[in-house]
Amino acid sequence: MKFPSPKLSAFLLVLVLAAGTMVPSGFATGKAQTLTGEVSDSMCGAQHMMEGSKAECTRACVRKGSKYALVVGDKVYTLESKDKAVLDQLDKLAGEQAKVTGTVDADEIAVKSVASAK
Repeated sequence: MKFPSPKLSAFLLVLVLAAGTMVPSGFATGKAQTLTGEVSDSMCGAQHMMEGSKAECTRACVRKGSKYALVVGDKVYTLESKDKAVLDQLDKLAGEQAKVTGTVDADEIAVKSVASAK
């Protein structure tokens, strides 16, 4: 039985390690996506429980600790952001249709930007 030369073995090892490090990094980096839906809150989702408008309910729930959410069809995404401009825009668009751009991870969106869908 012949063993490959040490140089060939080293080359193959480097090749395997390099290929192995490329694959996980591609999965770890999420692509930004834009979703359109109604700005709500994570507690109420699509069904607001307070009397009054959807916007009033959303704002009241967020003041009480709920997070903003985006309702897209039957799916409710929790919106994550510490950016004051993003949070102000979500407050302004509460109860309305909005385009949210960010990185989606299961049922959460790390929000990069928000704009009216109108």
